[in-house]
Amino acid sequence: MRLAPLLFAAFVTGCASQSSLPPAPRPAPPAPATPAPAALVPVAIETVLQKPIYQMTPVEAGRYVAWAHAAEPDLRKRIAAIGRKNLGQPYLLNLLGEFPFEVHDDLPMFSLQQSDCVVFAEHTYAMALSRSWEEFFWMLQRIRYRDGVIGVATRNHYTEMDWNVANRWLLTDVSAALAGAHGPSYAMRVDRARFLKTRHGTERNIPVETSRQSYVPKEQVTAIASQLQEGDFVNVISTRDGEHWASHVGLVVLGPNGERHFLHSQEPKVREETFDSFIARALEREARNARAGKNGQRLAGFKFLRLNDNIVVPPMAPQPRPGT
Repeated sequence: MRLAPLLFAAFVTGCASQSSLPPAPRPAPPAPATPAPAALVPVAIETVLQKPIYQMTPVEAGRYVAWAHAAEPDLRKRIAAIGRKNLGQPYLLNLLGEFPFEVHDDLPMFSLQQSDCVVFAEHTYAMALSRSWEEFFWMLQRIRYRDGVIGVATRNHYTEMDWNVANRWLLTDVSAALAGAHGPSYAMRVDRARFLKTRHGTERNIPVETSRQSYVPKEQVTAIASQLQEGDFVNVISTRDGEHWASHVGLVVLGPNGERHFLHSQEPKVREETFDSFIARALEREARNARAGKNGQRLAGFKFLRLNDNIVVPPMAPQPRPGT
């Protein structure tokens, strides 16, 4: 009951007479505004759209990914548009690794500036499936690694038996159906344990695996081209000394008149061409090798993987705690 009068008196005294406390210091003039970090400055989409992706910063690429998702609702068309946004991107083989997550090499986990054939396809699919930089980076690891678990031992090294299998949620192999009942096939044998030890100095106890792979011979591609759809995944099948393997990959896109084009990253840069053009260049290379007496690889045909209609992206598996 005594608090109210005392508080009232203090209030009146403080307003009517000089306080016994030292005078309050005069406020300092406001400091000049510190410019916001570049990463926090909003990026105008008009500026971003003037650049190819390989000249963008990650902030700009994230802005572009969000814009592309809103501007083109059709996933197949979005894949083609994003892939073409990288036309001219410089080619560099064996571009990516796990650094700094793992230190078996010093290759980074992503690069916008350059690509090889697999990196180009992975980046294009991941961007087309995403709405932000963060989602793109997550999606990239989900596509690139088995169950999304990051590590050299879980990376999809072998196209036919790792990448194609691990990404069945995204694509379905239609090579056998396109080639027909009497279409060709080849046997594969994969020794992942030996590969990891000799190539990456990594010890893993992984059993040898075998498989048989169907493909469309190069002579038949023109006949089945109309059945290909935009966004389909292409494996270029090469052969040498009786062995076959996927030596190159890329994407199917539609030309201005609906013709099927091959969009891919190959020395010296990302390019778009007809399948006839790609085959003709391969035959020219084979002729040069023959004249030089070289036992080079030869083009056998193509595997085609159809982009799924109803894509459900599986969650990543839990990232295990690294061992010693």
